Amino acid sequence: MAWHDVTETSAVAEGQVLGVTIGEEMIALYRIEGVFYATSNICTHAFALMSDGYLEDDCIECPVHQALFHVPTGEARSRIAKRPLKTYPVKVENDRLMVEITETAKV
Repeated sequence: MAWHDVTETSAVAEGQVLGVTIGEEMIALYRIEGVFYATSNICTHAFALMSDGYLEDDCIECPVHQALFHVPTGEARSRIAKRPLKTYPVKVENDRLMVEITETAKV
């Protein structure tokens, strides 16, 4: 596992979502009530960027089919989506957002 320096904390405004790419991983970054979160940026129901979705409270709605996910846990909260979003650990160091990505071996 490796921590990746992604962006300044100010790049993710309160109640907003920012899409970033770390290596081959497409990540959505969130700031909810001052806490930072990271999930996969791809909806598990159909290909859509979660960073284009609608964030309300601590849930993100897919912009295509309105699948709903709980940001802190990735849990699917609608009948449309069956699989959760992948979540990633986030920490702040010197006003920088760091996201932990598990490195997978290439076969």
